[in-house]
Amino acid sequence: MPLAGCLAIVLLGGCEQKEEKSAAPLPVRAQEVRLLKDDQAFTLTGVVSARIQSDLSFRISGQITERLVDIGAHVDAGDVLARLDSKVQEADVAGAAAAVQAAAAKLRQVASVFERQKALLAQGFTTRRDYDQAEQAHRSAQAMLESATAQLATARDQLAQTVLHAASPGIVTARHVEVGQVVQPSSPVFSLAQDGPRDAVVNVHETLLGAGPMDDIEIALISDPGIKARGEIREIAPAVNATGAVRVKIGIPETPAEMVLGAAVRVTAHPRQRDMVVLPWSVLASDDGRPAVWVVDRQSRAVALRRIEIEAYRNADIVVREGLRPGEIVVTSGAHLLRPRQQVAFAEDRP
Repeated sequence: MPLAGCLAIVLLGGCEQKEEKSAAPLPVRAQEVRLLKDDQAFTLTGVVSARIQSDLSFRISGQITERLVDIGAHVDAGDVLARLDSKVQEADVAGAAAAVQAAAAKLRQVASVFERQKALLAQGFTTRRDYDQAEQAHRSAQAMLESATAQLATARDQLAQTVLHAASPGIVTARHVEVGQVVQPSSPVFSLAQDGPRDAVVNVHETLLGAGPMDDIEIALISDPGIKARGEIREIAPAVNATGAVRVKIGIPETPAEMVLGAAVRVTAHPRQRDMVVLPWSVLASDDGRPAVWVVDRQSRAVALRRIEIEAYRNADIVVREGLRPGEIVVTSGAHLLRPRQQVAFAEDRP
């Protein structure tokens, strides 16, 4: 037989052996998709905060001459917290009061003239022109008195603004100024945590928020775990911070007296039980940059890559929202060696 023919036979035999070798099922580990009950609770730490916190400030500028409260003080509505230098405002009030007195005296004078002109006009002893002038002077004096009275009210209001009062009962949580400092209108002077319901403020990782509604939230003091209360999610921040956490405020309808402002608490939340698909991280593959898994056909043992939607990433597994049905088999180990329509063989720990 010619040498070329022998070589062709050898090469053909080698190709057939290679194809036979590549056609052998690839051993993998697999798992059947099952629906599991999600009853995994998680615990976070937070602090007790007032439900309503407000910054108190003066409505006018001036130099602070007196500060009557400090951080931690409890105040009632109307209590005086601080005062500004009121010399300018007091002078304005005095000037406005003098202007009112002058306008009142002027009004009395022109009113007397107007009444006289009215009586004379009725008797025919004066002219219509003199009467009209007296009437005009009377109306002008009335307007001047009203303007002076309004200016006096404004001056008194400005004087009242030199004293800062507590708008509601609460605890002073911050002081932003000192005596002698000049403040501008609306610049915070004190921060006040109003009395009433309290919140537990925690930072929750965004993946935990996808666990669904919370049926049971328990709040306990870290310093005394025996002090407990029930909580309800009241507010979830719309933005995620740099650490991937979301600020959540949990209302405490019945706040124990021991849960004072700033107290450290432990918050335990139990998601509402539901059926879900939970798989280990190792099942994840990529289909054009999208999360996918290798699904095994039960009859042919051939694999196919299928995209999925992931609801949450957890420490050791993932929660699948869409893409898989109960009873299907997915590859959990050896996925990096697979290609579409490749046949596989299950390892000893197959489901």
